[in-house]
Amino acid sequence: MTSVRAYAQRAAPRDADALVERHAELVKRIAYHLVGRLPPSVDVDDLIQAGMIGLLEAGTNYVPERGASFETYAGIRIRGAMLDALRKLDWAPRAVHRRAREVAAAVRAVEGEIGREARDADIAAWMQIPLEEYHAILQDSALCQVANLDDATAAAVADQGMDPLRDTVDEEFRTALAAQIGGLPEREKLVMSLYYDDELNLKEIGAVLGVTESRVCQLHGQALARLRARLTEWQDQQQE
Repeated sequence: MTSVRAYAQRAAPRDADALVERHAELVKRIAYHLVGRLPPSVDVDDLIQAGMIGLLEAGTNYVPERGASFETYAGIRIRGAMLDALRKLDWAPRAVHRRAREVAAAVRAVEGEIGREARDADIAAWMQIPLEEYHAILQDSALCQVANLDDATAAAVADQGMDPLRDTVDEEFRTALAAQIGGLPEREKLVMSLYYDDELNLKEIGAVLGVTESRVCQLHGQALARLRARLTEWQDQQQE
């Protein structure tokens, strides 16, 4: 916690200790909720460390006149600090990113050829790999995503030369994203809604759908691959 204390001395020397003490449970609650949606390699203590710094920044920048309660404002800053820390870690090997791009390219090719939603077996056949290997790729690619839809979709198009920060806030991109999510197969769309909107973890979603946690991870990865493929196509159309 040394870095947190150092930051506290710079940012708010008199109030920082009291601020951390009063809201430490909020930091822990957000950290444990987030870590339940991430790979086992992510250390919850690292998230708590980042969250404490986010809490101190919230205490420094909070303006009561803007209407939001401090806890609401701090929760946003704490979660944002944790996500920033996760982005810097980028725990996924390059091979995972490369295989995810290959799946997206296959989805695009298959759907362009058959004129309908590509199924798991269609994509595996196109890639000339066993279905089990295809499912493993989906799981790896889904687990490497930070639990934030804007991050996931920004990463999906960044490989095509787009600026993810610019385009994520671009209204046309958001409209296209919403349309593509709405066009996902029903089960994939439900997984995305439960994961990003309701913030359920994979085990909880599996209980809702009556499938295994592993299958939920595959469906999540399939949805991300489909969005990657379709948003790349959308970007190509914008450049014509």
